[in-house]
Amino acid sequence: MKLLNKKKEANIIGFKVLINSKGVVVTEMSGIPEDELHKVFKGEDLSTIRNIIQLTKQKLDRMHDFLEAELSALNHQEL
Repeated sequence: MKLLNKKKEANIIGFKVLINSKGVVVTEMSGIPEDELHKVFKGEDLSTIRNIIQLTKQKLDRMHDFLEAELSALNHQEL
């Protein structure tokens, strides 16, 4: 798999759980927008990366929803 812009790594999709200075926990998803993948990948690589992103995004969306619900419940208990 070759990247067109000659970089050796690319963050195609990422997920973070962060806490800010006020103690608020948030989740963050990042990565290359799907409509821009063709600028970085071509051919079979593009198809493979699209599949990876679609499969991973489904799982990360569920994890985000789960964490959001759990954190919301915890925040309401503390009030």
